[in-house]
Amino acid sequence: MERRVVRVAGIGFRGAADLASLRDALTLAQGDGAPLQALVTEAAKARSEVFRALAQELGVPGLGIAADELTQMITPTQSARIKDRFGTGSLCEAAALAAAGPGARLVAARVVSGDGMATAAIAENEGTDT
Repeated sequence: MERRVVRVAGIGFRGAADLASLRDALTLAQGDGAPLQALVTEAAKARSEVFRALAQELGVPGLGIAADELTQMITPTQSARIKDRFGTGSLCEAAALAAAGPGARLVAARVVSGDGMATAAIAENEGTDT
């Protein structure tokens, strides 16, 4: 049996965020630079040009998480604005946890880009391949 680690980055961002904002948030969250298997955000945001550009730059899938999945995630960071809009305390944390699957844990809680336009969090899930 081989251990397999799934590591995904959740991204939240304002409509006016640019690629540099998303990159900055991800760099702050990633810390050790360990490889990612995917970049994730809320489903409608996943269609944005800036999100798709970052996923392409990283060479990973850019995935969208349905709103009903996000509302099921309990996040350590709580934002009233995000709670009202997405039904969870932190979009990036909820997206990362949902995408990483059952038993996932945050290895980097929400960080904010220097310009305040984007957030990122990293979740991991260790599974086994038989």
